[in-house]
Amino acid sequence: MPPTLYSQSAENPSGRYLSFAEREEIALQRAGGHGVCEIARKLGRASSTISRELRRNAATRSGGLDYRATTAQWHADRAARRPKPAKLAVNEALRAFVQDRLSGAVTAADGSMVAGPKVIWKGRRSGRRQHRRWAMAWSPEQIAQRLKIDFPEDETMRISHEAIYQALYVQGRGALRRELTACLRTGRALRMPRARTRGKGKAFVSSEIMISERPAEVASRAVPGHWEGDLILGLGSSAIGTLVERTTRFTILLHLPRLAGYGDDVRAKNGPALAGHGAEAVRDAITQTIITLPDQLRRSLTWDQGAEMAQHAKLRIDTGLQVYFCDPRSPWQRGTNENTNGLLRQYFPKGTDLSIHSAEDIEAVARALNKRPRKALGWTTPAEALERYLQ
Repeated sequence: MPPTLYSQSAENPSGRYLSFAEREEIALQRAGGHGVCEIARKLGRASSTISRELRRNAATRSGGLDYRATTAQWHADRAARRPKPAKLAVNEALRAFVQDRLSGAVTAADGSMVAGPKVIWKGRRSGRRQHRRWAMAWSPEQIAQRLKIDFPEDETMRISHEAIYQALYVQGRGALRRELTACLRTGRALRMPRARTRGKGKAFVSSEIMISERPAEVASRAVPGHWEGDLILGLGSSAIGTLVERTTRFTILLHLPRLAGYGDDVRAKNGPALAGHGAEAVRDAITQTIITLPDQLRRSLTWDQGAEMAQHAKLRIDTGLQVYFCDPRSPWQRGTNENTNGLLRQYFPKGTDLSIHSAEDIEAVARALNKRPRKALGWTTPAEALERYLQ
């Protein structure tokens, strides 16, 4: 049964769709000889909306493309009826093509099947996932675009990648086998909610402390005392904190040892992170290090929106640093720190346990990095640049 909101007497469901009154106005304006752009301006709509309406819902029985409001409304109501048969459910050739590309096995040069590795999803942040299947693993978008190349003349062999995703995930539109979700690159058994992908940022970050509100002197690097910070992560949730001064490139490393009970005790709800890089541990490490510097070297700190900076307000009170946050998924806004983290991977490679390094080891690495000549400083070292400023 079609929803009642698509009946003739129902109100317009939302401003997204043209109402019958708007279609009457389009018909009157069209009969008066007005153009598409002029009609769109009068109705407050996009010109593409009016052009599409005139093309799709025109009355064609007379042999032309005359536009009448009643006929256009009838076409719109008929197109809005649900449910519709899925294209993959009625087109067997298209369904076979999509399924073969999603689940196609990998073969060797002689045609024999390749067993491949067994990929098992692990980790707290992976969510509900199926174990990844060894296959050709074409993505839905690759399949949708390849159809245009393999079948250039057959318009029935067309489908959007969104329709393939819905056939896999949406109940009632399952023209494809549900277990094929294991062939997707993400391996998700359930689709991620759209609201989660919009990147609203952390709750403790307000608009007043975003990077857009940072003073202009920070971007110019004319005045020292503005820092960028981050964590470099290692095996077993180990971490080392990094602070880099933007003007002199002087680097400070923060020792973040694991807390007692890590790996043995269950973490208490709302308690400190036993891995050693929770909000309290990072705040204390920054405070103990940064207060040893003169006041003119404690102007601001720019960080990403990680949970380790949830106590930035207390950090600002304890140290006098003005804390600013980058936009979500924008590491280039901390370019100096990202470059330094890449240099630090020479001493702390990825995939290694960073908790084995003592505070003395970390300090020695920072000393080595600060005594390395830098091209951006005219081949002087960060230590020399900082010393020259202090003098």
